[in-house]
Amino acid sequence: VRERFFREASMAGKLNHPNIVTIYDVGEEQGLAYIAMDYLPGESVSRYTKPETLLPVPEVLRIGIQVAAALDYAHRHNVVHRDVKPANIIYDTDKRQATVTDFGVACLTDTSKTRSGVILGTPAFMSPEQLAGRRVDGRSDVFSLGVTLFQLLTGRLPFSGESISTLMYRIANEPHPDVRDFRPDLPACLSTIIDKALAKEPQLRYARAGMLATALRRCVREATAEGSGSRSARKQEPLFKEVVLD
Repeated sequence: VRERFFREASMAGKLNHPNIVTIYDVGEEQGLAYIAMDYLPGESVSRYTKPETLLPVPEVLRIGIQVAAALDYAHRHNVVHRDVKPANIIYDTDKRQATVTDFGVACLTDTSKTRSGVILGTPAFMSPEQLAGRRVDGRSDVFSLGVTLFQLLTGRLPFSGESISTLMYRIANEPHPDVRDFRPDLPACLSTIIDKALAKEPQLRYARAGMLATALRRCVREATAEGSGSRSARKQEPLFKEVVLD
């Protein structure tokens, strides 16, 4: 675990993207490993995961697009996050900028093992293959981002359980609810995107996180065009345009 931490933290330190936290140094002091990284204004989007604290939908889509772009960049540099969740996304509401943090830290925070390998991450946000301890790639992060978007849009997790074993079983075997069961006002295209991101089999998800970002942008355009005739939609249209341009 220690060697993996230093290896992956060093790899993450080479990433240079506006939506990925900058890592300046990785080391060890008195037996404790550390990462020195950039100070980030804002707070984690975990603050916005309750039904009463949800961000406006355009803000959630903006965050989703930016995080997907950051993950796509990391994946193209052979770095898989493995712990994508609201607590690891910092959002600056003034700049409207999301930053992904904690690359490589998951290997320190969870060392539970299965017969197949090591489970790294936070169970409620993990893909079926990650829960099984199998080798993961960028498509596992796509699944985790799908869970994150579901929670940011509804204030609920798509999967829950009274125990870790029940939760793991449901993620691996049971279908997730339609996001519009909780938010009927959401556009159909957004439901389709969440469904694809949360597919059980990796090959049925978006092959790259960049494809998820593209799908979100397209959904924004479609939703804006469909509602452009209503007064409420005209009020929201500038926000949607900003999301597309991010």
